[in-house]
Amino acid sequence: MANQTFTALRTIWIKEITRFMRIWVQTLVPPAITMSLYFVIFGSLIGNRIGQMGGFSYMEFIVPGLIMMSVITNAYSNVSSSFFSAKFQNNIEEMLVAPVPTWAIIAGFVGGGVARALLIGIIVTAVSLFFVDLQIYNLFAVIATLLLTATMFAAAGLVNAVFAKTFDDISMVPTFVLTPLTYLGGVFYSLTLLPEFWQTVSKGNPIVYMVSGFRYGFLGVGDVSFTTSMTVLVGFNILLFTVAYQLLNRGVGIRH
Repeated sequence: MANQTFTALRTIWIKEITRFMRIWVQTLVPPAITMSLYFVIFGSLIGNRIGQMGGFSYMEFIVPGLIMMSVITNAYSNVSSSFFSAKFQNNIEEMLVAPVPTWAIIAGFVGGGVARALLIGIIVTAVSLFFVDLQIYNLFAVIATLLLTATMFAAAGLVNAVFAKTFDDISMVPTFVLTPLTYLGGVFYSLTLLPEFWQTVSKGNPIVYMVSGFRYGFLGVGDVSFTTSMTVLVGFNILLFTVAYQLLNRGVGIRH
């Protein structure tokens, strides 16, 4: 049984990776181009006028946030579109009736989203080296924040796909939820620039903890403590995996 489960998990994971690698021009190139524009506009042009932030050049300060932004977007979109396509084509029903544990199905789809997010993160990081010399303050913090964030948003994309009834439902959450939260999550500024009230409000945004933890890994500074960031990330991962597991077990949005 263990071998069957591992085979199923590996098959789903390979299928997911093959899916986005087959259309790499659409999945890997656009984020690199978009982030290059961010680096040029916000880092080189505007950054020279802003000066330093948190004791670092503006370009150094925003690079971790921009990498994290691309990871969040791609982890989410990969799983939400892939799982919804499988549901739309009735492929997911074959997985659910097969002798494959629900957790393996979730892990397979999420693993594919994480793989794409990590690959995008590496590409964006490589692009950033043309604009700034990156220094890593704490490698564990970089890897842990990156993996937990990618996993969290991949799981969130799966939950979105379960409830989605049309392809338009897939794009609603990134447009109306993820984008505002990301731009207000401290990617382009430090929360210390905000009045005390808005600093408190901003800490209700989960992306603040991801950006802060990732920035701490590179620069050694963050708007919240690294321990708090890890606690929030682990908590959201457990919550989203539990929700996804319950939804698939009950066949919500799949069985009619």
